[in-house]
Amino acid sequence: MTTAFLGTSAIALYLLGWVAYGLELSNRRRLNSAAVKVLTVAAITLHGFATYQLIFINGGLDLSLLKILALLALVINSLVFLSSLREPINGFYLALFPISVAALVSALLSISTKSTTVIPYSLQAHILTSILAYSFLAIAALQALLVGYQNWQLKHKHQNPLMKTLPALETMERLLFELIWVGQILLTVSLLTGFYVYDDFFAQQLIHKVTFSIVAWLVYAVLLFGRHYYGWRGHRAINWTWVGFSAILLGYLGSKFVIEFILN
Repeated sequence: MTTAFLGTSAIALYLLGWVAYGLELSNRRRLNSAAVKVLTVAAITLHGFATYQLIFINGGLDLSLLKILALLALVINSLVFLSSLREPINGFYLALFPISVAALVSALLSISTKSTTVIPYSLQAHILTSILAYSFLAIAALQALLVGYQNWQLKHKHQNPLMKTLPALETMERLLFELIWVGQILLTVSLLTGFYVYDDFFAQQLIHKVTFSIVAWLVYAVLLFGRHYYGWRGHRAINWTWVGFSAILLGYLGSKFVIEFILN
C-alpha cells in the first residue's frame, strides 16, 4: 500500500474517531466502547505504517521537522491509548486526533527539508529516547491542562460531560507526576546519550536544543523536588509543567524550524 493511501486512511479514521469520542462525551449517543477502541487502534496502526514509510527512505532516515511531528503524534497517541486501558483519559483524543490529522497532512504534503541519512545504532537509540521523552512530557502538559480544568470546574461546582468521565482530582494529579517522572528519566538518558554520540554541538547546530533541554530538565527537577518535599499541586504544578514543556518546544521544535525553514 502507498504512503498516501495509508496516511489518508489514518486521517479518515482519526476524524471518525474524533466524532465518536465527541458524541460519547456529550452523551448524545452511547457508543460501544469496544468498537471505539478498535477504531482508535486501526487509526494508530495505519498512522504507524504511513509514518514508517515517510521516515525510512532508501535505507536511511528522513528526520525533517514535519516527518518528526507525525512520528511524535504517533507515539503520543500510542502512549495515551495504553494509559487509557488503566485510567479513563479518552478525553485527550479530542485534542490529539485533530493534531494528528494536521501532522499527517503536513508530512504527506511536505517536501523534505533534510537529506536522508544513514546513522549508527547509538544515534538511533538517542533519537528514540528523545522522542519518547518529548512524548511523555507532551502528554504531561495535556494532563496538566485537564487537571487545571477539573480543578476550576470543581471550585465553581460545574459538572459537564467531560468531568464525568475523569477520575478523582487526586488521581489525575498522581497520573500527572507519574508522566513527569517517566519523561524526566527519559530526558536524562537523552541528554547523557547526546553528550556521548555528538562530538561538537556548535558545528552540528545543536547548542540551542541542548541548552533548552537542560533548562527543561532543571525546571522538571525543581517541580519534582517541590512535589516530594513541599507537596506542590494545583496551579503551581501546572505552571511549572508548562514552563518545562515550553523549553522543550523551543529547544527541539523551535530549533528545527529555524534551521530547516529559515536558515535553510
